[in-house]
Amino acid sequence: MKKHYRKENNCLNCGTTLQGKFCHNCGQENLEIKENFGHMMAHTISDYFHFDHQFFHTLKPLLFKPGYLTNEYTAGRRTQYLHPVKMYIFISLIYFILFFKTGHDVVKVKDTGATPPKSGQNTDSVKKAIAASRFIPEATKKEIRKDIDKDNAAEPKGLEDGDAHGPNKWFHPTTHDTSYVQYLANQQKLPAAQKDGVLIRLWNKKVYGYLERYGSLARETFVEEVQHNAPKMMFLLLPLFALILRVAFWKNKKFYVEHLIFSFHFHCFLFLFLTILMSLQVILPASWDPVMQWVMLFATLYILWYAHHALKVVYKRSWFRTTTKLIGMSTMYFMSFAFCITLLFLVTTII
Repeated sequence: MKKHYRKENNCLNCGTTLQGKFCHNCGQENLEIKENFGHMMAHTISDYFHFDHQFFHTLKPLLFKPGYLTNEYTAGRRTQYLHPVKMYIFISLIYFILFFKTGHDVVKVKDTGATPPKSGQNTDSVKKAIAASRFIPEATKKEIRKDIDKDNAAEPKGLEDGDAHGPNKWFHPTTHDTSYVQYLANQQKLPAAQKDGVLIRLWNKKVYGYLERYGSLARETFVEEVQHNAPKMMFLLLPLFALILRVAFWKNKKFYVEHLIFSFHFHCFLFLFLTILMSLQVILPASWDPVMQWVMLFATLYILWYAHHALKVVYKRSWFRTTTKLIGMSTMYFMSFAFCITLLFLVTTII
């Protein structure tokens, strides 16, 4: 559809004198203020497909041309590709939704011939689903949790909350006190050298509070909070990875932001590639298990090749030097990842 441009050459947004159809100061297009419904919808669809064009134009080099997007960005050729940060937010959002939605468990269509669960087990599952819902009044959920706890109390001793095989498994206090108040009282009686440290006290406070509020759903609720904080952890890991790159390739004399751009592009590839793999696991039936094992082997080798080739393309090192750098960086990266995971659990425990 033909666009209707203003005859005046002043930008309505910032007042700059125009030298074309777009303002060179703020970028606004010099279109007529009054437009009919058709023109408005045409502009909206055009803006959408502009993003769509950028996204699909970025996909091919992101998946199959390691390091290409980083070199294009640092060379100034950026308009035809998605911005690294915008692309990372979009892809990581899809990845974490799919990862936590599936629990990273493979969903298989398979008739096992197992005996159907008893009606009591079905009822308990429904109760747990209702108690975990955000749309049910809190008073109702408390009553349901009490009902679930009564049912669990009637089961054998091995299924109690604090037991290693119970519904909360590892999520239990470090003591046998029945409440946090009793725990604090017993701590006050101990000599200073025997008292628990700050982290253990925080952990016990968190566990006692969750067991009181959520009962047998305490561990599941805590894990859900950890999952919600996981995307935030990645925004700490990305700069750390860029710092590792700067140390490893300090002779390249690149600015830190250039390493950060590589970090965004690499993690975009990683999340997108893993999203594709998880989608295949969910879609394919159980009979495809042998095929998926070969696919996973190929995927692992491809990720290693991609990381190696991306470093070689961006940092211009030999095959041998890139390999040694990759080994050292991998060690530092997994140490950083372990640090971020620990920090994630600490933050979730404290908050």
